Amino acid sequence: MKKILYIANVRIPTEKAHGIQIMKMCEAFANAGNNVELIVPRRLNPIKQNPFEYYGVKENFKIKKLPTLDLVRFGRIGFWIQSISFAKFATVYSLFKKADFIYSRDELPLFFLSFFRKNIFWETHTARENFVAKKVAKKVAGIISITQGLKDFYVKNFGIEPKKILVASDGVDLENFSFEFSKGEFKKKENLSLNKKIIFYSGHLYDWKGAQILADASVYLNENNLVVFVGGTDEDIEFFKKRNNHLKNVIIIGHRKYSEMPSWQKSADVLVLPNTEKQDISKYHTSPMKLFEYMASGNPIVASNLPSIGEILNEKNSILVEPDNPKSLADGINKALNDVELGENLAKQALIDVQNYTWKKRVNNILNFIK
Repeated sequence: MKKILYIANVRIPTEKAHGIQIMKMCEAFANAGNNVELIVPRRLNPIKQNPFEYYGVKENFKIKKLPTLDLVRFGRIGFWIQSISFAKFATVYSLFKKADFIYSRDELPLFFLSFFRKNIFWETHTARENFVAKKVAKKVAGIISITQGLKDFYVKNFGIEPKKILVASDGVDLENFSFEFSKGEFKKKENLSLNKKIIFYSGHLYDWKGAQILADASVYLNENNLVVFVGGTDEDIEFFKKRNNHLKNVIIIGHRKYSEMPSWQKSADVLVLPNTEKQDISKYHTSPMKLFEYMASGNPIVASNLPSIGEILNEKNSILVEPDNPKSLADGINKALNDVELGENLAKQALIDVQNYTWKKRVNNILNFIK
């Protein structure tokens, strides 16, 4: 059994996807027989639910909340004050704890810890070009990258040895999708039309996620198709609704609990991943958790043809379309709807392929890398 400290400067629970990923990773580390402690800041939180219940994970690890100057609401300066204060508290706390290794997605606490500890590992989700990231990349014992494109970035720009970086895509809990399900009953429960095909998108509504591309594509779909969006922050949802309130075949549900997402994804006739190619985070660096959830749902996927997405999807398990092109996206959706046999075959292959992307396998790969 290893003692693992996982440092995360996040509000737990949070409606954002990184909270899900962190909690699932801690659960999987603990399931592998390790003693895990998640270290997070003590912050004001509108979500009052128990984090383990909110995310539907086992309470098999500890959550330690440390003091922080919670000034995030005051903008960029407030965010940096909060980040620095938490990083310092987390560093001091970690120095007095025995741990086989310290793990984090945040470079700032690892930067401070790197002056005292060697057993630190950085999981990176974005391309960082600042001084702190460069120092951390060079001083940590290992780096876990969520895509090959992100690994290539650090090798090229920071001169990091390739063997120091493990590529480990995000994952999924397949057990969350192994339940009896009726599309008809779910549609009745959620007041969705029984006669319309559901074109589904889950996740945030940021520009690089491509949600607006799907909304724009809705005008090329017939009246028997219903485009459903689930997810987003309150502010983004309000803006997205105002921008698209003229579209008759679009429904914006808003944020739902993570535990509800498998039912929403199973209810779909087509699942859409419309990422843009206009930003590198989308084109090369992202490994969306919803991609693996889509694959586990048993329904066909239509996605942007991007290098990041292409690390997982291909023409045998999805329909890939030209990014940032609403007409191309609509054509892909129509192809999945109209060719039922094709859609079924793609969904079956995706379900086979996703067996390689569970949280358990991801953690085992990381633990083998850390050895």
